Order: sequence, then C-alpha cells, then structure tokens
Amino acid sequence: MQIPNTQPSPLGTTAVSDMASWKKPLKGIALTATLAVLAGRIAEAPFFSIMGIMIISIMLGVLWKSVMDIPVGASIGITFSSKFLLRAGIILMGVRLNLNQILNAGMRVVFIDIIVIAFTLTIMIFLGKWLRVDKTLGVLIAVGTAVCGAAAIVAVAPLIGAKKEQTAISIACIAILGTIGAVFYIFLYPYLGLDPYTYGVFAGSTLHELAHVIAAGVPGGDIGSETAILVKLGRVALLIPVALVLSYFYRSGERTETDKKSWRNLPVPWFIFGFLAMSLVNTTGLLPSSIIHFLIAASVFLMSIAMAGLGLSINMTDFKKVGRNTIVMAIVGFVALTILGQVLISVFY
Repeated sequence: MQIPNTQPSPLGTTAVSDMASWKKPLKGIALTATLAVLAGRIAEAPFFSIMGIMIISIMLGVLWKSVMDIPVGASIGITFSSKFLLRAGIILMGVRLNLNQILNAGMRVVFIDIIVIAFTLTIMIFLGKWLRVDKTLGVLIAVGTAVCGAAAIVAVAPLIGAKKEQTAISIACIAILGTIGAVFYIFLYPYLGLDPYTYGVFAGSTLHELAHVIAAGVPGGDIGSETAILVKLGRVALLIPVALVLSYFYRSGERTETDKKSWRNLPVPWFIFGFLAMSLVNTTGLLPSSIIHFLIAASVFLMSIAMAGLGLSINMTDFKKVGRNTIVMAIVGFVALTILGQVLISVFY
C-alpha cells in the first residue's frame, strides 16, 4: 500500500515563506510611521516648529525606546526604515533644489556657501582632533553644522562607517544648537543693522537645519525668509561634493597607498546621485508645482520615518558617551561660523 505524500510541496513552502518575508518589516515600519505622524502634529506647535518634524521624530524614537522598549518582531522594519526609507527620502529631497535659482541669486551667494562649508569643515575637524573627539563623531557634527543639519549627517554617516549611536548623538547636538541659534537670531535681528536681504543671507549661510533657517528668517519678512531659504538650499546643493570628498578620506576599512591616490576607488553613494538627478529634474521645469510639493512632502515624511527608526535603535545611555569636548567642539564651531557670517556679509555686501 502506497503511503500518500503529506509533505507540503516546495512551491507552496516558497510561497508561504515569501509571504512571511513581506510581513516581517510591517510592524516596525508601522511603528516608525506612527511616530513620524505624531512628530508632524507636534511640529505644528509654535515653539516645536523651530525644531522641525525630523528632529522631533528622532526624539520620539529615543523616548519610546527608553520607556516602552521595542515590540517583538519590529526590529526588521525599524532597520528597513532607518536605512532604505532614509535613502529614498534623501533622493526625493533633491527636488527642493532648482539649480537655476541658486545660480541666478548671484555668484556672491555661491561663493559665500562654498566659503562657509570649507571654513566650517576645516575648523571643526581641526578642533575635533585637538580636543580628541572621536574622529567619526567629529566629522558628523562638522558636516551637520557646515551643510544642512540632520540631512547631511544621515547622508554622510554610511559613507564613513558611522555607528547608529554616533549618528543620533550628532543629530541631537545639531538640533539643540540650531534651535538655540534660531531663537537667538530672532531676538538679535533688530541689533544687527542688516536689511532684510542681507539678514536672510546671514541666517541661510550660518544656521544648521532648514527648519531653523525658516524660523529665523521670519523677522526679515518675505524678502528675508525667501533669501534665507535660497542661500540654505545652496548649501544643500553642495552636499554632493562634500559627501564624496568625506567618503574618500574617512571611509572605513584599510586602504593601500594606491587606493589613496586613486579616485576611481571611491565608493559610489547611489542615493546621493539620485538626489542630484531629482534636482536636475526640478531644474528642467518639466514637473508641475503640485507634483513638486507632493514630492517634497513625501521626502520630509520618509526622512521623518527614518529618524524615528534611528531613535528606536539607540539607548539613552549612548548620550552619556558624548563628553564635554564634543559639546565644546560643536559650540565653538557654531560660534566661529556665526562670526564668519558677519564677516562675509561685510565683505560681499
């Protein structure tokens, strides 16, 4: 008598396995998305709007991890959010940029942005070495201060082999300093002796996050706000060459002397080139404004989900490892950048 085969077919097993693999990330993605939505609601409040949705998202993630811990089975989705959704958000962020607008603003603005980034990176990396700050942590805080805050940090972090806690600590430092700086600029505006346009150049070239720039530009009216955002976006556009240079000099792993001399061995950060491609699409003017606004909103939301995932991946005890020297480096670098901004305004205008 032949015994019937009761084993499931390989095809059926594969189908069930594939279905299960698709379901695994859902719990973590749902958690990070929920925190991002909540952060968006909080960011609508007057004071919290200065911090912005991305910074609030990472803070909510850290708070959840400290109070509630991570739900069972959510780790895969959280990792997916903090890596893949982050890169998707960075790519879509490129649609903010219209390269023609930046060039039409005048070469003075372009020169100011280049000088600001080169000066800030040089000074802060030197300070980090002098104060014996962890090399990777120092570079992340430097690029966050010089370019565009959290977005620059999360774009550069994987290229230089940064750990999650280093990324989170860097973002936290930038968030606190940028928020204090934006509030300080608002109160300082009447005493600076700058017209709305030059004040916009000053705020856009020296503050960390786009949210900080938007908040600080309010006293300058429409002219000050629009100028500040345009100058800030010029710094965002320079994220691409900055990321490439830093990834070459600070990427992890051993390199031979031949490697150090050859740019062909540079690791290819595909999401950075996606960012450039989206900015070129926007520059052509082929997309209607409604789609541009939708893509910008999508980029902010995806990066906020990623920030929540990053917050859920770290422990509060990691922040105790920052050290006084790291804080000193961040503060001195920002103060030096503020002074440089005043000097550049007096020179170029």
